[in-house]
Amino acid sequence: MSFNPADLLFLFTILLLSLSVHEAAHAWTAAKLGDPTAEMLGRVTLNPLRHIDLIGTVLFPMVAYMTGWFFGWAKPVPVNPANLKHERRDHALIAAAGPASNIVMGLGFLAGLKLLQAFFAIQIASQHDFVYPLSQLFWYGIFLNFILAAFNLLPLPPLDGGWILAGLLPGSVGRLLNAVQPVSFIILIGLALTGVLGSILSPVYRLVNYLVL
Repeated sequence: MSFNPADLLFLFTILLLSLSVHEAAHAWTAAKLGDPTAEMLGRVTLNPLRHIDLIGTVLFPMVAYMTGWFFGWAKPVPVNPANLKHERRDHALIAAAGPASNIVMGLGFLAGLKLLQAFFAIQIASQHDFVYPLSQLFWYGIFLNFILAAFNLLPLPPLDGGWILAGLLPGSVGRLLNAVQPVSFIILIGLALTGVLGSILSPVYRLVNYLVL
């Protein structure tokens, strides 16, 4: 991918917002379910400085951008299971809050883009005025949020999908799934290098393109 400062600025802006909402949703849900740990650490906020991870939020996205993709992650929200009344169920609900927030954000950006397309179709087609960059910003918002939701729903702890599945499965199976956590990063790297991860996420990219047309 050729370097485009404007595109990179748009992507980083949306990434910071999307990751902040994602992590704040985890922290807020945990507090509502009885665990104030993340709330006490100031994680129920949209301030990206509270959520930034140097590697996942800054370095990795820049490298990924140069390879044709754009992706990242933030600092995980700490959860103390001892504070939860129904540990497995509540942990699954806390995990689900992150991807759910990204889906809601993606739909919000989609609604905004559809409004622009309805009232400023000519300006967008001619890449004219402020409307075209705004439409691009909305497109990036749709793309990044749906990709973040899909990636985090992969059934590998510590991804959200792993915690959700562990909460839904019988206890013994859930514990077996959690045992995979120490090697899950290696598995993800293997999936990325072999192209499997791209194949898993590519339908999301096609869905976004279908929705915005």
